[in-house]
Amino acid sequence: MLGYLEKLTLHPDEIGKSDVASLYAAGISPQAVNEALYICVLFNIIDRIADALNFALPSSFKGRSVKILLKRGYAL
Repeated sequence: MLGYLEKLTLHPDEIGKSDVASLYAAGISPQAVNEALYICVLFNIIDRIADALNFALPSSFKGRSVKILLKRGYAL
């Protein structure tokens, strides 16, 4: 899945039906593929907006966020 998402992000014009078929052949469900695609799209949009606005997080924020994610994951 990660290789597929990387290819989708960096070389979207090279994605074909065989790429998705290989995910299914590896046992990844269609629902999992869709969810990964949604997450990938959202991260790419956020990243491009942040780049366009020259946005950067303060280093103190990054450290705190990492600790929270390690402790709680993405759960609310």
